Amino acid sequence: MTLSAGRGPWIWIGKQAVKQGSLKQWFKSGAPGIWMSGGAVAIAVIMTLGLISVIAVRGLAHFWPADVIEARYAVPGEAPRTIMGEVVQAEEVPLERLKGAGLPVPEDGPKFMTRELIKLGNRELNGSDFAWVVGDWLQDQKKPTDVIALERREWGNFYGYLINVKEDGKIVAEGEAAIPTLRERLDRISELADQIGQLEKVDIGGINYGLERLRLRERGLELDNALDATAQADLAAERSELEARYRTFEDQLVSLRQDFDRDSLTLRDATGRETEVRLANVVHAYQPNAMSTLQKLGFYFAKLWEFLSTDPREANTEGGVFPAIFGTVMMTLIMAVIVTPFGVIAAIYLREYAKQGPLTRLIRIAVNNLAGVPAIVYGVFGLGFFVYVLGGSIDQLFFRESLPSPTFGTPGLLWASLTLAILAVPVVIVATEEGLARIPRSVREGSLALGATKAETLWKVVLPMASPAMMTGLILAVARAAGEVAPLMLVGVVKLAPTLPVNLNYPYLHLDQKIMHLGFHIFDVGFQSPNVEAARPLVYATALLLVLIIAGLNLSAVAIRNRLREKYKALDS
Repeated sequence: MTLSAGRGPWIWIGKQAVKQGSLKQWFKSGAPGIWMSGGAVAIAVIMTLGLISVIAVRGLAHFWPADVIEARYAVPGEAPRTIMGEVVQAEEVPLERLKGAGLPVPEDGPKFMTRELIKLGNRELNGSDFAWVVGDWLQDQKKPTDVIALERREWGNFYGYLINVKEDGKIVAEGEAAIPTLRERLDRISELADQIGQLEKVDIGGINYGLERLRLRERGLELDNALDATAQADLAAERSELEARYRTFEDQLVSLRQDFDRDSLTLRDATGRETEVRLANVVHAYQPNAMSTLQKLGFYFAKLWEFLSTDPREANTEGGVFPAIFGTVMMTLIMAVIVTPFGVIAAIYLREYAKQGPLTRLIRIAVNNLAGVPAIVYGVFGLGFFVYVLGGSIDQLFFRESLPSPTFGTPGLLWASLTLAILAVPVVIVATEEGLARIPRSVREGSLALGATKAETLWKVVLPMASPAMMTGLILAVARAAGEVAPLMLVGVVKLAPTLPVNLNYPYLHLDQKIMHLGFHIFDVGFQSPNVEAARPLVYATALLLVLIIAGLNLSAVAIRNRLREKYKALDS
C-alpha cells in the first residue's frame, strides 16, 4: 500500500509508514532483524507447544477406557471370522500398499481404503495383542454392554464374556451374579497383593538384608583375625533371631499366597472358546461399553495415578513408572548438590583469586569447550574413573569383606550423579563467572573500606549479589543433565531396579544401588520392547512426564532465583 505525503511516496511496513527513499536506512537501523527475531521466537514457541500437545494427546489417551467392538471380519475369498477388541488407530492407505501386503483388494475399487489397528488382547489364544484389519471388511459392528475387559499382570488384556466365578475350582457365581462377585473378590485380591508386597519387600527384604550384613560382618572379623568364640556366639544369636522372624513371615506369606491363588473365572471369547483365568493375575476388570462418561472419567484418573505410583510390569509395557520417577529426581537432586559448590568455587577462584594471564585464559577456554563434549564421552570417563578406579579403591579400603563382589566398584546412583555433575559443571562455572563480573567494583571497594576482609566481602556481599547468576547456571545444568541418557547407561541406570535406593534398611540412602531413569525407560520401551504397539502409548506418556519433571525442577529454581534477585536488587543498583 502506498500514499503520498510531502515530497514522495510512502509505504507501510507493519504499522509504520516508511518513505521509499529511506528504505535502505530502515534496513540499516536493524528493524528487520527485530522482526525476524520475533518471528523466529514465535515459530519456536509454536513448534514446542505443538510437539508437547502431540505427546500429551497420544500419551494421555492411552489411559481412557475405550469401547470394545465385536464385528464379523469378512476377507474376500476367506471364511468370515468374529473379532473383538479396541480400535486403536485408523488410517487411509492406498490400494498398492494393501496389495503389497498380500490382501485381496478389488482392482476396480477406490484408490484408498481404511485400515484399522485393533487391540485384540487374548494373547494366549491369538498369538499377538494387535492386528491390522481393513475397515471396509468389518461387518455387523456392535458394542455389547456385557463385554468385560480384564487388565492382567501377565499376558496383556483379555476381552470376552464372563461365564462364572470359581473358588478352589467350584462355581460360586454365574450369570448376572458373576459381575458383583468378581468385583468383590477382585478388591480382596488387591488387598492381598498389597500385603504380599509388604511382606516380600519390607519385612522379608529387611531380614535378608540383615542376614547379609551379618555375613559380611563375620567375614570382616575373619579377615581381621578377630573371629573368636564370643564373636561367633553373638553372630549366631543374632542370626537365629533373624531366621526365626524369617520363618514367621514365610508362614504368613505361604498362607497369603494360598488365599491369593484361590479364585478364578471362566470367560468366553468372540469365537466361543472358553478360557479360565486366575483372578490373582487380574489387576482391573471393567465393562467399558456399559460405563457412563462419569465412570470412565473416574477410571481414567485412577489409571493415571496408577501410572505415576506403581511399578512397571510386562517388560515395562504395562503398569507404572514410579521407580523411574524416583530415580530421575533423586539423581538430579544429588547432582545439583554436588555440582553447585564445585562450580561456584571454581568460578570464584578464576574470577577473584587467579592471576589473569595466559594460563587463566586457557583454563576458561577449556571450561567452555567442556560444555560441548558429547555426553557419551562423560559416560566412558565415569565408567573408567569413578566406577573402576575410585569405586574399586573404595571397595579395597572399606568393603574388603564383600570382595570379590563389588559394592562401589560397580555402576550405581552415586557414580551416575557424579558423572552428570562433571557434565554440567562447566555451565555452572560460566554462569557464576558472568554473575561475579557484573558486580560493580565500587561495591567491593566500599566493603573493604569499611574494614571487611576480602573473604568477608566475598562471602557476605559479592556471593549474595551473584546468587541469581548461580541459580541460572544450576537451572541450565538441571535442564541438560536430567534428560541425558547415553552416559547413564554406563554408570548406574538399568532397565528394571527391584527396589528403590531409599528404604528402611541402614544406611537408608543406598548410593551404591542401581536405579531406573525416565529417559532410559523411554529408550527401553520404545526400542527394546517385544510388544511395540503396546509400548508406543507409554513412550509418549513417559516423555510427557519427563518434560513436566524437568520443567518443574527448572521452575522451582527460577522461583528461587527471582526471589534472590528481588532481595539483592537494591544492592545491585
